[in-house]
Amino acid sequence: MGFVDSINGLLADPPPEFSFEVSESGLAWSSPKGKGFTAFDPNTLRVSPSEENVLRPESMARAVREVTGEVAGRKRRTTAVILPDYAGRTTVLDFDSFPAKVEEQQTLVKFRLRKAVPFDIDSASVSYFAQPRAGSKKVDVVASSMSLETLARYEAPFRAAGLHVGFVTTSMLAALHAVPDAGCQVVVKLNGTVLALAVTDGGALRLLRTIELPEASPDAIAEHLIPTLIFIEDEWGKKAQNVYAVGFDPQWLQAELSAEILDGPFGAAQAHNAGLLGWLAAGGRI
Repeated sequence: MGFVDSINGLLADPPPEFSFEVSESGLAWSSPKGKGFTAFDPNTLRVSPSEENVLRPESMARAVREVTGEVAGRKRRTTAVILPDYAGRTTVLDFDSFPAKVEEQQTLVKFRLRKAVPFDIDSASVSYFAQPRAGSKKVDVVASSMSLETLARYEAPFRAAGLHVGFVTTSMLAALHAVPDAGCQVVVKLNGTVLALAVTDGGALRLLRTIELPEASPDAIAEHLIPTLIFIEDEWGKKAQNVYAVGFDPQWLQAELSAEILDGPFGAAQAHNAGLLGWLAAGGRI
């Protein structure tokens, strides 16, 4: 299956038996026995869009097996895998018009991504979905890409544990399913020194950026968040209805930003499980 697909399309099928979110710290998971977190051994993972990510595949596979148990004599089981935002690239491309033919769509999306990603787009998994903009002929296309080699190395420990990887997405895209559909919403997610910043409007994703910060600090976050809020007001003529913080204390930010923790039906989102909780909110299995 493609690297990123619309979660809504998947929900028509039976949910996978397991769901995992991968981060440098470990695996957040959902299975028939509940939800939990399994820590990695040190130096198992180092997230990067252009370098090796899975440094100790045997350690990652062992963590997966701790959740799934042995598979000998059993039919192949399915899993959804949610990967770190910084392992690939997701962006919102705006088009005055978007062709109807899939082949033309793919060519156009790859052309726009070619100079925007730090890997060879012709050796990458590319997925996208179009969002017609309300009240306009323009189309916003959410496009995600990841090096095929990076993707294969992330999937390998799950396959080694006897799982069929039926669905793959990234943390922020999955986390957005815990965000209200109405109004303009901003989600600011910090994991280590990687900041993912997303803006939705009426349930449609309008902006998504992933930035590696020089340090995890309030000033470093505000340096990207404040211009985004100004852009929304100046260019879209509206203010953010809510600003949600994931992975840091909202009180870090200036009082006028009035951020709050992203809290959904399965609990408050944290840096290591925001995507998993969003996936569950969208109908994934507990």
